[in-house]
Amino acid sequence: MHGFIGQFVIGLKNTLLVFFLSCMLGTILGLLIAILRNSPRTSIAACMRAYTGVIRGVPELLIILLMYFGGTALLSAAVGRYIEINAFAAGVTALTVVFSGYAAEIFRGAINAVAPGQREAAIALGLSRWQIWFLIIIPQMIPIALPAFCNLCISLIKDTSLISVVGLTDVMRVAYIGAGSLRTPLPFYLAASAIYLTLTSLSLLSFRLVERRYALPLVKG
Repeated sequence: MHGFIGQFVIGLKNTLLVFFLSCMLGTILGLLIAILRNSPRTSIAACMRAYTGVIRGVPELLIILLMYFGGTALLSAAVGRYIEINAFAAGVTALTVVFSGYAAEIFRGAINAVAPGQREAAIALGLSRWQIWFLIIIPQMIPIALPAFCNLCISLIKDTSLISVVGLTDVMRVAYIGAGSLRTPLPFYLAASAIYLTLTSLSLLSFRLVERRYALPLVKG
């Protein structure tokens, strides 16, 4: 077990890197999709609705496998020889896509919760469409979306373990290799559980502090 401490450190670094990249890119993509869901063009709104529907209807593990093997097949066909796609890139891309699909629905619900009068007042002031979004709507929807978004981020931390199936050296992969090498699976899986529990607990604490910072004021009747 002691000989795998260094491997667990490497796995933890990869896990955190996958999480931060997927969360950041998925948040940006999810926000863009949520905005396009409110597009006056029905074709664009329908495409975004279909995107989120497909992403939420397919298991995360399948999306990772499709991204990895599908990306390898496409890349190999494009260059005319076999090229295996990088497991890290495939994992980050897959989790970004998954995260964006769920985040888009959270943002859409929060956007719809903003009072319509806010948009009407902004139009009356002569603000452009993008000014309305980034100066009026998005700042008001953040406190509404924050609790569900924080829970989604915590789920993403656990979902990073799925990338181990395509060979990325993350916490789960190290535990799996160590359990198979020493034939003592329990200590390795308990260690992996402790690492994930620590990460999710620290994230939960951080998100609670953020929620308090952006808490909606109570309206007394």
